[in-house]
Amino acid sequence: MAPLPDGFSYAEWNATYNGLSFGIAAMGSATIFFWLQLPNVTKSYRTALTITGIVTLIATYHYIRIFNSWSEAFTVSSKDGGDYTVQLTGAPFNDGYRYVDWLLTVPLLLIELILVMKLPQQETVSLSWKLGLASALMVALGYPGEIQEDLSVRWFWWCLSMIPFCYVVFTLAVGLAEATSKQPSPAAASLASAARYLTVLSWCTYPFVYMVKSVGLAGPAATMYEQVGYSLADVLAKAVFGVLIWAIAAEKSAVEESGKLLPN
Repeated sequence: MAPLPDGFSYAEWNATYNGLSFGIAAMGSATIFFWLQLPNVTKSYRTALTITGIVTLIATYHYIRIFNSWSEAFTVSSKDGGDYTVQLTGAPFNDGYRYVDWLLTVPLLLIELILVMKLPQQETVSLSWKLGLASALMVALGYPGEIQEDLSVRWFWWCLSMIPFCYVVFTLAVGLAEATSKQPSPAAASLASAARYLTVLSWCTYPFVYMVKSVGLAGPAATMYEQVGYSLADVLAKAVFGVLIWAIAAEKSAVEESGKLLPN
């Protein structure tokens, strides 16, 4: 929990406010959609879809906490109909909620992808443990640098967190390629491939947002870019990714159901 810089313009405050509001709306809507779709997929894929909804539910809760913390940290006023002015209230802005969220949801995101791909049980268990632990370690190593103002310390923890990050990204991009090609239909294979690469793309956003305060940006502008960047990346990595998980589950359910209906 680092102190907020003073001197926010209304545009900077409002962009962050709207970014956090968007996160709440996207995650909350996605949670409702995923759980309403549970009866429409076969039993084999309901666990993956349930976890998808849990991920966005956890994210919704933490976005509400971050939004409330942001709102309480400022007073916004307009005198005699003039321009809005933004002032700090002295209340702390707790951005640590993001790391609590990521520590819970990032491993679950990878597990839901593995489950919906319906790999052999031994491979499913092995990959779930490996990727889950690696992603949790990545988040844990990133937090000490996030709360530091010393740039050398931020870079040190960034480099450490990139080690498990690179392992997870490599596994998604290369290690699961063969399993993707073995999906039961071309549509399912295409969706699984899209889910893998969306995860890689959205995850690659986080290290760059993390570095915002390490490349010369500071003050309110850096805080705004960081909060808005993380919010957009989260929506891609959780809500949009979850839609792909649902689409894979729905496609594979349809293929399996049609197979059962074929005459012997």
